[in-house]
Amino acid sequence: MDQELESAKTVTTIVYGLQAVSLLLGITYVIAVIINYAKRDDVRGIWLESHFRWQIRTFWFSLIWAAVGFATPIIGLGYLILLANTLWIIYRIVKGWLRLIDRKAMYL
Repeated sequence: MDQELESAKTVTTIVYGLQAVSLLLGITYVIAVIINYAKRDDVRGIWLESHFRWQIRTFWFSLIWAAVGFATPIIGLGYLILLANTLWIIYRIVKGWLRLIDRKAMYL
């Protein structure tokens, strides 16, 4: 079980890394969420499940806010939304990664 847990923790770390790299190369964000969904059953029932939920929610909510930001640039609000969204993504990656390093579950 310890090896399975460490393997799942490694996958979770890789997903956080892909999310971070996505700030420069957007495609890695999609790869990260695909990994989340593909490996979701491997973490079901253990503390890492909360990290997967955190990562998946980060993806979907940021996608929604990005769509809103791109839809409203004419009034200037879109740029602020996109900036806030980027800062929020960075916060979620850092917060999740730090809790992962400490072997703590994410908030529900």
